[in-house]
Amino acid sequence: MKRSGSEKRRHVVAWLNKAEWDQVLEHLYSKDVALQRFAVQRISAWRSRYAHSSPVAVDCTADLVRCQVLDRSGQLTGDDLVLVYGAALVRFVNLITERQQGRTARPLRRLAGNLNIPQWVVDLRHDFTHRKLPTLKWCRKGCKVVLEWLQQEYWSRQLGGVPDEGWDSQSDGEDEEAVQKQKAEERIFRQKEIEAYKTARELLISYEKERFQSWDGLQQDQEKSLWETPLADMSWLLGEIKQFALESSELLVDVLLEDGFLVPTAEQLETLSCDPSERSSPTEPRIPQLFLRFWLPLLKMLNHPSFIHLFLEKLFAELKLLSREQNRHRAFYISAWTSEVLLCNNNKNEYRFETKVQRKSRMKDRIFVHRIQLRWQQLLAACLDAPCVSTPHLLQLVLDDMEHPLPLETRQKLLQLCSIYTQTTHTESSSSQDLTQQPVYTLESLTEKHSHLRRAAASSGSSESSHDLRWADALAEKAKMLRGSPWQVCTDKVTWKNVPLGKVPGQSDDPSCLMAGTYSTMTVLDQPVKLESSGTQNIPGASAPSRTAEGLLWSQSDVSRLKSELKLF
Repeated sequence: MKRSGSEKRRHVVAWLNKAEWDQVLEHLYSKDVALQRFAVQRISAWRSRYAHSSPVAVDCTADLVRCQVLDRSGQLTGDDLVLVYGAALVRFVNLITERQQGRTARPLRRLAGNLNIPQWVVDLRHDFTHRKLPTLKWCRKGCKVVLEWLQQEYWSRQLGGVPDEGWDSQSDGEDEEAVQKQKAEERIFRQKEIEAYKTARELLISYEKERFQSWDGLQQDQEKSLWETPLADMSWLLGEIKQFALESSELLVDVLLEDGFLVPTAEQLETLSCDPSERSSPTEPRIPQLFLRFWLPLLKMLNHPSFIHLFLEKLFAELKLLSREQNRHRAFYISAWTSEVLLCNNNKNEYRFETKVQRKSRMKDRIFVHRIQLRWQQLLAACLDAPCVSTPHLLQLVLDDMEHPLPLETRQKLLQLCSIYTQTTHTESSSSQDLTQQPVYTLESLTEKHSHLRRAAASSGSSESSHDLRWADALAEKAKMLRGSPWQVCTDKVTWKNVPLGKVPGQSDDPSCLMAGTYSTMTVLDQPVKLESSGTQNIPGASAPSRTAEGLLWSQSDVSRLKSELKLF
């Protein structure tokens, strides 16, 4: 039987009347410690009357206000206060988001976002639970923000904004029907979301089974090189996934980024013969080739600008969440997939000398081939907002490929500040000169620079002396080997790799430079000879005799030796 509009539904409450409620609310948000302590005591009395049915918001407010009372009274030290604040904040996040959880556990950040709770408050809860404790400053800030949220979302709504409204009356029959209808709609929506999540997982698991079966069916390496081409039997499955992506692309990407899919497990890597130790450096992550080809048919089928935008946004958002966790394996693959997508859109000049075969092989392992107009400003902000060990590499890819690039000086400063923030070491390509010329920003960088200069100064003298000794020994050995030969060792330090074959340093391209300044033509037999002064000139390999100033003279022994060595073809 439907209730009449005038009939009111009454509830049993723990407070005496509306005046007591107003008084407790006013004292809770007062700056007077004595008034706050009184309000906390009254709520303790309410809890005893409520037993186990005390409102969650009232309990959380009392816990947080009790932290402020202890803080302002000076009874506890800094570390003790951090623990007290941490317990209250963890209890708040857990209790408020508990009713939002369904049968399948969902991330607290998503649930808190639905309730308009700041995400950094959930991150504080994560720090208290899993990582290093935050500072007292952040604890106080979190307590203040949460109390403001409770006042706006719970206490103010209980008042209804009308001072003389009957406190005991909560809602009439029509309001109750509206509330019940809204709850029913929420349950239906939650059930549809759970079913869609299960469908996405089932589709991706079916895809993995098909790919692993095709991999097991290939026995030879020659056949496995063609494994990236999907079988014809998978066309229906890829079509189902594509249709699901058109309806719930965001949910599909969320499932793809879970462990066991785009982030492989150790068992999956072992099945594909991918050695985890052969991964690229965390500072420049790349997906293993076989694992990339495992997912290429699916990613190429989903290739669309809107999907690529959403995929990159989810990747950077996941990197931001992982910046506070110690999951290096997951952070590596999330960064590597981000790098793969950005490299697909990169058209650097380093590929201009490759052959058609090399280009075809490179394009075969790309998620998409044609360039996409990405939202570079959003990607740049998302990249800087997700600091990790691979952020400098990803930031470099974004800066190099922007449609409207930033000034060179700005890019260099961004990369340098990013390296300092992420505490990444210098790459091997950076020279010692660059290290000494970099400005000093921290005490660690000053110490590193000082130690580098000291090592360089200590090793310069010994290295130069040892290098000179080795150089002199090498010259002496070469001169000994060429003794008695018309060849001589060049003592000048010439970079011979820069001199073309058949030329000497400083020689011009004009052939006339090889001609003598003054010369006359004559046959060899008509050339005047000079009598040999010693028998040493007939020794093969001996140095030539001295010439007169009248011109180039040939001895009879030279002519005979030339004739004996001449060969006619």
